[in-house]
Amino acid sequence: MTRTDARFQRQFEALSRLIPILRRPLTLLQGTIWLPVRLPLALLLIVGGVFWFLPILGLWMLPVGLLLLAVDLPLLRGPMAALIIRARHRFRRWIGKRRARKRI
Repeated sequence: MTRTDARFQRQFEALSRLIPILRRPLTLLQGTIWLPVRLPLALLLIVGGVFWFLPILGLWMLPVGLLLLAVDLPLLRGPMAALIIRARHRFRRWIGKRRARKRI
């Protein structure tokens, strides 16, 4: 396992710890059995994310689709790991600001 793959796995695990309800689906979708489901689902999510301006679809679909695609494409693992790290830091900062506002 390369450093990039290990970093991607760590971020995947950190994401499942941050949002516990996602732990089981993330673990299941990483399995090799789910490859025929994972690739079309990832592509559908990416296409849905491109059409984020439509009422039902949202911009959230694009990073989720890229994350699923990164499970199978090693080229995307490095950028997606960096994206997860940035998102986790911003989420922590946002939570900290909300807690600070509630104290005042």
